[in-house]
Amino acid sequence: MRTIGDLRAALRSGHGLPGDRESFEADMQHALETSSETDLEAVAAVIVDYRGRIRLYQDRDFDTAVQEGIELAVRLKQEDGRQ
Repeated sequence: MRTIGDLRAALRSGHGLPGDRESFEADMQHALETSSETDLEAVAAVIVDYRGRIRLYQDRDFDTAVQEGIELAVRLKQEDGRQ
């Protein structure tokens, strides 16, 4: 994914996290509106963020890692409640 078009295509194909397709366009629009002609750091940050989300979502261990995190959080919350 080297271009904004690549990101849009990946999001249209269902890659990324739920809601990313819609929020990408809003985040990109906001970044463009608030950036100056010489400072496009906010635009670059949006691109890096969504590219990372797409790669994360494509990782086959992603769902397992999320489930483990949820289970750990529940366990810690239960232990905290017993003390």
